[in-house]
Amino acid sequence: MKRVELFSCPMDIATMDETVDWIGSRIERNQFTQHVVVNVAKLVYMQADAELAASVRACDIVNIDGMGVVWGARLLGIPVRERVAGVDLFERLLQMSAQRSLPVFLLGATDAVVARAAAVVLARYPGLQIAGHHHGYFWDDEEAVVEMIRGSGARLLFVAITSPKKETFINRWKDRLGVDFVMGVGGTFDVVAGKVRRAPPWMQRNGVEWAYRVAQEPRRMWKRYFITNNRFALMLIKARIALAVRRLAGGHGK
Repeated sequence: MKRVELFSCPMDIATMDETVDWIGSRIERNQFTQHVVVNVAKLVYMQADAELAASVRACDIVNIDGMGVVWGARLLGIPVRERVAGVDLFERLLQMSAQRSLPVFLLGATDAVVARAAAVVLARYPGLQIAGHHHGYFWDDEEAVVEMIRGSGARLLFVAITSPKKETFINRWKDRLGVDFVMGVGGTFDVVAGKVRRAPPWMQRNGVEWAYRVAQEPRRMWKRYFITNNRFALMLIKARIALAVRRLAGGHGK
């Protein structure tokens, strides 16, 4: 897969099918894979958070989640074919795991939400093996949770914790998790469990999924999206101007 850089972030230009096939082939070879998706907020936070940036750059595959990043990349001449949303990739990988008898571990959210999410996906994907699940509030004893995951026999680990905690946790403990694949899935368990509703497809396609999220949790989400969306717009403007200047200078040099 082709990899490009956008705002000092490596991104793989891959479709959903290519991503699933690539991950599946590495799991079959017992080749460890650290995965992450990037959206507008994560790109913005990476500019000031060196640990988050290092965790993202350490990943074996980086998919673009969020139409804002897709459009921004295209504006700068990067040929992104489609968005690979984390929640959709999670579902595809569970389907693959059920078909190939690969045990999975669910880590994150509250006890009630992760238990509900486990029950939902077990019903949705016959044959799926849940090696274990645990809530995401374990920061007083991370090592014990790591050993639980390692001893579970899971091949895939999905971490539903907020950024940047999930990225730094994964990068810190990846050598001891004992899994072949690990992916941060943010608020996916909340969606699967029915705690949070996902935006309608037309909002996803038109890049306004964030507005639907704000409408559901206005106090918690409005400031985050207002700040990150505006900062990302400014980053794009500066990058677009710099690109135009380089092209102009190149033309004068001929």
